[in-house]
Amino acid sequence: MRLAILSRSRRCYSTRRLVEAAEARGHRVKVFDPLRMAIFVSTHRPELAYGGKPIARYDAVIPRIGASVTFYGLAVLRQFEQMGVCVINESQGIARSRDKLRAHQILSRHEIGIPPTAFARQPEDIVPAIEKVGGVPVIVKVLEGTQGVGVILAESLKTAEAVIETLHGARQNILIQRFISESRGTDIRAFVVGDRVIAAMRRVAKSGEFRSNVHKGASVEPVALEPRYRRAAILAARIFNLSVAGVDLLESSSGPMVMEVNSSPGLEGIEAATGVDVAGEIVKLVESRVRFGEGETRLEEMLRLREGYAVASLPLAHLPQYHRKRLKDVDFTEREIRVLAIRRGELTIPVPSGKTRLYPGDLLVCYGNVAMMEALLPAAGSAAEGGTPAF
Repeated sequence: MRLAILSRSRRCYSTRRLVEAAEARGHRVKVFDPLRMAIFVSTHRPELAYGGKPIARYDAVIPRIGASVTFYGLAVLRQFEQMGVCVINESQGIARSRDKLRAHQILSRHEIGIPPTAFARQPEDIVPAIEKVGGVPVIVKVLEGTQGVGVILAESLKTAEAVIETLHGARQNILIQRFISESRGTDIRAFVVGDRVIAAMRRVAKSGEFRSNVHKGASVEPVALEPRYRRAAILAARIFNLSVAGVDLLESSSGPMVMEVNSSPGLEGIEAATGVDVAGEIVKLVESRVRFGEGETRLEEMLRLREGYAVASLPLAHLPQYHRKRLKDVDFTEREIRVLAIRRGELTIPVPSGKTRLYPGDLLVCYGNVAMMEALLPAAGSAAEGGTPAF
């Protein structure tokens, strides 16, 4: 397998470990600095050059794009996507996870815990925003900050107002978040690869510090996650369509809260704390994605072939005639509808068997005749009520 890694430096720990793991498994690896790549866009002929020379065909790309080069790095990654190369983390998922406000807006649409968060620009909105998230103390975060930089604990209203006014004066966009006091100085980094948490560590801030970032001197220790924490981490990665992610969780009195989803998580701390060969697990995932990529492409082509057919989500709440029936006993086949998966709360049942029983709260992910699917649902139903299929 020919593997490309997008990274500013081959010498940094994470990049070096990925190269070692890939070469140990017999793959050819090239590290590209994304800032040295040139992008050429033309009809049906996307191209990339490196150092003035066209790059060879690669089977897969592992992006290790730092926050400081997000814009150009994602442009390069999108070009690889246009060229049909397997990308282990898609550009759109990285972009969404990097924008702290957008990330929280996306997470809030799902059954997943997040710290109450506010975003306000006008001075008269600051105090109401602080009250809305639960009052002081609050965490004030700079949207563009990384590794704990630009994260401030404001323990009084006056301090919070002064900090926010200063940051706004410096043209910084900020978030205001509830301070989860029971997790003060600690958090959990769950490392998700594919559909598994392969390693997890608890980070403990040094004395006198509330930020638990390793770059701020925090200590780390391996941790065995409870099922609900594993589920939260996996769900958060799936929401952003990230195959590799470091999900930062707070241990609150109400359960796990997702603080951040990192699309380029460092490997040094997690490998040192847990002894898990994280780099090797990432390379194994790449192998699997490349091996099955051709079949995935053919499926996408097949789904686009027939006019009037599409993938849609059907809410079973509006199909009472199918409640508590087994899948094999419903008339979907006659209606040219195939159920690909069933979403039941946080559970996804892929390729359900005919014996699978349907329940009112299920969401059926289907492929089939659009007219038939639309005819199933109440004509007067609105999108807000779930009365039309979501394509």
